[in-house]
Amino acid sequence: MYGNIFIVVTVSRFGWLVLAQGYICTPHEKESGNLVEIWANSQNILNMHFVTATFSYECAPYFPNRANHYILASYSNIDGISDLICKADRLSFMFNVSEALFERETTNIKYISIYFTKSFCGDPEIGEVANIIAKREKVKKLSLAHFLYLTTEQPKFTFPYARNVIVLEVEGEKTHQSDQKYCERTRRDVARKGIALTNFVSLSILDKLK
Repeated sequence: MYGNIFIVVTVSRFGWLVLAQGYICTPHEKESGNLVEIWANSQNILNMHFVTATFSYECAPYFPNRANHYILASYSNIDGISDLICKADRLSFMFNVSEALFERETTNIKYISIYFTKSFCGDPEIGEVANIIAKREKVKKLSLAHFLYLTTEQPKFTFPYARNVIVLEVEGEKTHQSDQKYCERTRRDVARKGIALTNFVSLSILDKLK
């Protein structure tokens, strides 16, 4: 069963947000099989995974009905994608990529670590972040993104830093715990330059669906 989806959109520093490429997360539930099948056959879905999500303490209040497991899909075009989200009590959400800062070839992405900044970062600060993280060889893609809720109802509390999201795709190590530690060391490297990144959510990839 599909319902009408309400997309909570924010305004970026470049004007109104344009929904293009990005990531979409929807809770994994008993009724998800049909959605997985449709997305598997969609040309707009590039990759799809079964993931476990760990929300940071600071972001947890904005996801009171959060799930433990999600279907994570990367899309090339949002047309028709958000319309297929199953109607559920738990929120679905997306990260619309505004700019990819760098990307390296890989076939083994196992962890996606998502951060936000509490203050506006201009081009010099963003360039500094990219230069620091580019030295971390296991980070295969670094993107700027905008967070959006996908929900049938207006959230009671809206995440206030939706415009300031940074997404790291990380090549997997032996365990998800080691991936988390690797990303924490990366975050500290950035912090030493005076740019504070705050954890939003970590997505550990458990299985590839497409």
